[in-house]
Amino acid sequence: MNKIDISQLKTELKNKGIRPSVQRLKILEYLHDHFRVHPTAEQIYESLSPEVPTLSRATVYNTLHSFVQTGLINSLSIDGLETHYDMALEPHGHFKCVRCGKITNFPIHLDSRNPSELENYRVEHKDVIYTGICPDCQ
Repeated sequence: MNKIDISQLKTELKNKGIRPSVQRLKILEYLHDHFRVHPTAEQIYESLSPEVPTLSRATVYNTLHSFVQTGLINSLSIDGLETHYDMALEPHGHFKCVRCGKITNFPIHLDSRNPSELENYRVEHKDVIYTGICPDCQ
């Protein structure tokens, strides 16, 4: 995958009403470069802090929260223990390997209608999550 241009990142942030600070740009660049990994905030912090010494954990968490709130990224909690971040915004499912922890996206076609049992509910998010053992761990 090609590195994304910094001007594209600035535009993405500005289009969502987010001021493109150095820290925010680095976090968004990291998410673009590692979109298949579904990183946690801690992984992002540990990877970027040597390169951006002014980066704090609070900045990473606050930035990720604003990215989620504006629809720039999705958050994903599979086991309730930690939150992962996902750049893929189109509907898709996730498979998490219980041995290595790797999370893999897979295509899924979610019906736009809600089940009849949820007729009077406003559904805001749909998740499909499988867990098991990936081919590398079998």
